[in-house]
Amino acid sequence: MKKFKTITAACALAALAASTAWAQEVDWKKVDEAFGRGGAVTGDVHRYGFPRSDLHVTLDGVTIKPAFALGGWIALKPGHGGAMAMGDLVLLESEVNPVMAKLIEGGLDITAVHNHLLRAEPATLYMHVGGHGDPIKMAEAIHAALQASKTPLTPPTPPAAQPAIDLDTAQLDQIIGVKGTANGGVYQFNVPRRDPVKDNGMALSPAAPLGAAIAINFQPTGNAKAAITGDFVLAGEEVNPVLRALRQNGIEVTALHSHMLDEEPRMFFMHFWANDDAVKLAKALRAALDKAAVAKS
Repeated sequence: MKKFKTITAACALAALAASTAWAQEVDWKKVDEAFGRGGAVTGDVHRYGFPRSDLHVTLDGVTIKPAFALGGWIALKPGHGGAMAMGDLVLLESEVNPVMAKLIEGGLDITAVHNHLLRAEPATLYMHVGGHGDPIKMAEAIHAALQASKTPLTPPTPPAAQPAIDLDTAQLDQIIGVKGTANGGVYQFNVPRRDPVKDNGMALSPAAPLGAAIAINFQPTGNAKAAITGDFVLAGEEVNPVLRALRQNGIEVTALHSHMLDEEPRMFFMHFWANDDAVKLAKALRAALDKAAVAKS
């Protein structure tokens, strides 16, 4: 057993060294130029945000902020002599086919098309994208595809300061069990799973920027209340225990589906919605998290 652990550790170190070498080979300045914006860097992952700030979407009387449920993104992770691309584009129904056609033309894969929300006006769909190869060419193809939509392609001007979050965020942190972050008037959590997920043999690490962590968003709606949405990343046997925990606590399950095609182990993504007392909702989400194999904080 000790010998096996030594070999496993050696393989992990070799994979890390190879990833670092590939990361150094990628000309990230040219990738940024192809996307028309810089990426947020976490470890060896570069993530590019394409929020639908052009849309005015409402749901049950709540105006949805881009960071809450309209934040399209693409992440690139070096590997296999190039990069792996994956992401999630937010589109109107009329934009789905034109964008899909351009992505196919550019050699990208479509791994899912579906809703995340219910009753939103106008309706938004979410197109998950994957690919492997030259990161610059993939960035150019994705940028060209987005031109077939009305997604803003000029980088947004960063605010002088983050909008205030009118919630007891310290209490939310304590209940959820991880530290949240403020982003565009939304309080966001990323809860990592206990066990790693791989896609096409590559570990999805760091998990959060690659969409492999449980995402929970709180958008204040006044009087200590908040709308919540996001997605649980679940193994098959966790789906119904988590679904029941959410439903029993007044949280609506709005979608259940896959985001990837070749991940190991097989994962399912469960989206949710509620608008109620923020602390009450945090406790309900914690009850659901306790039904899944999440990392210990």
